Amino acid sequence: MTKDKNNYINRELSWLQFNERVLQEAADESVPLIERFRFLGIFSNNLDEFFKVRYATVKRIYEAGKGGKSELGIKASDLLEIITQVVIKQQSKSLDILSNIQKKLENEGIHIIDETQVDEDQHIFIKNYYIQQISPALVTIILNDSVKLPRLKDSAAYLAVKMELLNGQKQFALIEIPKSIDRFIVLPKKNGKCYVMILDDLLRYCLNDIFNIFSYKSITTNMIKITRDGELDFDSDLSKSFIEKISDSVKDREIGDPVRFVYDKTIDVETLEYLMSKMGVDSKDSVIPGGRYHNRRDYMDFPSLGRTDLLYKKINPLQIKGLSLEHSIFTTIAQKDYLLHTPYQTFSYVVKFLREAALDPQVKTIKITIYRLAQISHIASSLINASKNGKKVTVVIELRARFDEQANIDYAEQMQDEGVDVLFGVSGLKVHSKICVVEREEAKGIKRYGFISTGNLNESTAKIYTDFTLFTANQKVLKDVNKVFSFFQTNYRIHRYKHIITSPHYTKTKLFMLIDNEIENVKKGKPAYIKLKLNSISSYKMIDKLYEASRAGVKIQMIVRGICCLIPGIQGMSENIEVISIIDKFLEHTRLYVFCNDNDTKIYISSADWMTRNIENRVEVSCPIYQDDIKQELLDVFDICWNDNVKARIIDEKQSNEYIKNENIKVRAQFAHYDYFKEKLNS
Repeated sequence: MTKDKNNYINRELSWLQFNERVLQEAADESVPLIERFRFLGIFSNNLDEFFKVRYATVKRIYEAGKGGKSELGIKASDLLEIITQVVIKQQSKSLDILSNIQKKLENEGIHIIDETQVDEDQHIFIKNYYIQQISPALVTIILNDSVKLPRLKDSAAYLAVKMELLNGQKQFALIEIPKSIDRFIVLPKKNGKCYVMILDDLLRYCLNDIFNIFSYKSITTNMIKITRDGELDFDSDLSKSFIEKISDSVKDREIGDPVRFVYDKTIDVETLEYLMSKMGVDSKDSVIPGGRYHNRRDYMDFPSLGRTDLLYKKINPLQIKGLSLEHSIFTTIAQKDYLLHTPYQTFSYVVKFLREAALDPQVKTIKITIYRLAQISHIASSLINASKNGKKVTVVIELRARFDEQANIDYAEQMQDEGVDVLFGVSGLKVHSKICVVEREEAKGIKRYGFISTGNLNESTAKIYTDFTLFTANQKVLKDVNKVFSFFQTNYRIHRYKHIITSPHYTKTKLFMLIDNEIENVKKGKPAYIKLKLNSISSYKMIDKLYEASRAGVKIQMIVRGICCLIPGIQGMSENIEVISIIDKFLEHTRLYVFCNDNDTKIYISSADWMTRNIENRVEVSCPIYQDDIKQELLDVFDICWNDNVKARIIDEKQSNEYIKNENIKVRAQFAHYDYFKEKLNS
């Protein structure tokens, strides 16, 4: 098969289709009302990150004078225009969905009122709230031709104000929506009904208080927002430490070049042109007309108002059968491996593992990689506790975890202050693996215990991300994992691994070998299949290899949550490949590779997606599963997902995100998973 860019879906456009699936959840009337609001927030938050990173990258390619076709499969200038048009359509659709949700909320006795709907009782409450809570935090910028516009904050929302003064002149101003105050203000209940006001409208209601020093005959407000390039640029100052360079780059992000300007489409032309001129927004920035409100990512935090009936029913995370939180976790996993599947099962096992390691006098060393921690992290406190108890604790923390850089810097400094040996990864490589090794002194010598995970060691996201964590005392596997930590300390030594698969040195080669094995088996008439569960697949090399396997007759089933540049179901190229995507209550984050291997199944859980960055530019670990009961559990989990006909969408050449439907038997994978683990626990 000749190399042809038409064999792949453009990465950026595929990502936009993923966000379309998120928007489908907001539109889905079977989703609880307040949860629909929150999906709108996720859609908006995703879009912000997309423009900061992906759109900004394409814009950089364009501005560098490159056509971009070799990197993108399409000219950069054309892609920028297509992205803008797709986003305009999605934004318009999101506004219709928002209107629909608000009407249905009114039927439930929840009213979101604006500045024109305030009654006398609410007036008193609002005025007091403004004086006591908002006024001290308010930043108001008066604009004029002689003063340079202060640099507007990335992704902050502003009210653009135009005053027609009594003397005939015009005065423009910007009000920054304070981030320190909840976006939704819950007003006192009346007649059993709930009333909510968006902070923007409360500010509109209080314009006279804000601008009482001006004599004006009319005043208008429209919301605007600017998104800046979010890529980190590092300077080459050799006198600076890596942590200083990251910290400086995070600060520079706030003054990055603008890549998107969103405005209220009802704004008058004079105000719009004045603002665009002052901000330096140009023709290759994405200029998007929107609705009255921006930063709808705040809808992720829409108040529940005590209406649990309008939310997804909370689940109580289950325990793992045979693995007690009340007894020694080391003693138990010394006998056999255990698999944790959050959020269906409790993340407390990870915290318990580290707390036990911190207290156990026989534990001598703890080594762990960290990518994103919770705001208040029991993981970090356990590691600090271990250091205070005399353990040698080594933490490899990734300072370049996008948009979590400052939080990781803060934790790194805190742990260093407490005696933890903190390493900042490997030059040129992000450390994305999720691994831990504990060395314990026992009667027969040092024995290792550890875990390998697909997810971040984060108590908050563990409640909403699906992830696998394997607890093991398999000395052969942990010997390999320990070599990864040796690589962190001596980067010039490339280790060989007998069990785990690691990026950047071996992932592509090993995966190619596993796929080639399926190709050889199908040619010999032996059973052959591949099952993959990924967040994203964009590596052309990996896609081409799967195309090769498909042409040979290997059946391939793929569950891909996000970006999928592979085109399934094309005769002569990918007719043996099927792809689905599941978007539901939880964020699908597990990565699972299954190879038939002539019915002697090989299964891996992994931190790595099949993207070039994960395979070539990151430190990743894929861990083999050797224990039969866990292998069967993972196969069951995959099959439950594959049989979803409620929240699964078909991924195909049309990119239409069509739902898989079966009117007879409803299978909703995430709900079925909880039932599956509950049944196992009680059996």
